[in-house]
Amino acid sequence: MSQRILVVDDDTDALEVYKTRLTHAGFEVETAESAEKALGRLKAFDPTLIITDVRMSGMTGLELLDKVRTATEGVDVVVMTGHDDMETAVSAMKSGAFDFLVKPVDPKALQGIAERYFREQDLAADTPAMDDLEGEGALPQGKLVGRDPSMIEIYKTIGVLARNRATVLVRGETGTGKEVIARAVHEHSAHSTEPFIAVNCTALTDTLLESELFGHVKGAFTGAVGSRKGYFELAGKGTIFLDEIGDTSPDFQTKLLRVLQERQFYPVGGEEPRTTQARVIAATHQPMEDLIREGTFREDLYFRLKVVEISVPPLRERPADIEVMANALLGRIREETHRDVRRISDDAVAMLTEYEWPGNVRELENALMRAAIVARGTVIGPDHFLLGDSRPVGDSEDLSMSTAMAQHARRVLGRSGGDRKATAKLLGITQKELDSHCT
Repeated sequence: MSQRILVVDDDTDALEVYKTRLTHAGFEVETAESAEKALGRLKAFDPTLIITDVRMSGMTGLELLDKVRTATEGVDVVVMTGHDDMETAVSAMKSGAFDFLVKPVDPKALQGIAERYFREQDLAADTPAMDDLEGEGALPQGKLVGRDPSMIEIYKTIGVLARNRATVLVRGETGTGKEVIARAVHEHSAHSTEPFIAVNCTALTDTLLESELFGHVKGAFTGAVGSRKGYFELAGKGTIFLDEIGDTSPDFQTKLLRVLQERQFYPVGGEEPRTTQARVIAATHQPMEDLIREGTFREDLYFRLKVVEISVPPLRERPADIEVMANALLGRIREETHRDVRRISDDAVAMLTEYEWPGNVRELENALMRAAIVARGTVIGPDHFLLGDSRPVGDSEDLSMSTAMAQHARRVLGRSGGDRKATAKLLGITQKELDSHCT
């Protein structure tokens, strides 16, 4: 197929760099300094791929993307922007962009995107066409924050999921924001006005979990004085979020598998099947592969759940996001606490960046809440934080082995999602010894 690329950017120096790199890679390249000029060159140049900046004077890159997708067949768009927020990424991917790049764009990475695009087009030419993915939806403001490349990939995945109803498995440590991601998938979907129902699978017994999800008929169990619809029926075309799916029993897993395979379920004590159109998003902090090997989780259900998998990296693996996230959280905390705390000092930011955050975003939010409450002025400093133990972070006088062991035990406990049995096993100590360190 033809490999013609139209690059659009109001930065003429950047345009020249992109054109030189792509031309040397063997592509036929033209440039345009605005979206309006790009539209004027579509017919004469007939590009297969458009690479466009988002923020330009006049028409934006996202508006160009919409016009190209509406009026032109067989042309795909890659979006570039210096604003690496979730809303822009989701908007681009939801509107059908092939990919999303954050500026400054490495010319080598741009070449790689172009090569991948044309390689995938060649493969698609030899593959039977698939049905179009399901429709569009409103785009409410997102709640996720982060500039790390791994978060940008998550934003793009959310945008793609906005156009279909695939089942999703969200994996990540406790406190990483798995439910926030599930809500973002729902809120950006075509059925965002339908219910989003979150269920913590560890908080309910098997009978109660089945009753909550599938409903029950009168007399199904003691206390069932009347029939009740379950969440799968009440959700309509909305979303059921099953948190900590790895902790469910094999019996429940079998029933959930039927729902995913046949879109049918039986109320507890009922004999007539009912149907559901709800989308399922499941989440877990556990290593699912280990559970499958141990025989405590069904492999067929695992593959049914992970049609699309989103892996949320722990906060310690994206330290550059800590300052961005802390400032975003601070705005909400300021409103909740009615404290006039305006910023976090540079030395406090440096300290937060160096900390490992075993409790992830949840721990960061709690630490900021405490700091905002105890701060006397408008600036949060290092001595306002308590991280890892009961001593202020800035106080490093206690260097004893017992303190170091306690701090390490708490970090491992946080990474294990509060599972003391698993933590003790990882540390090579008894649960009683662990308790002595984590009192």
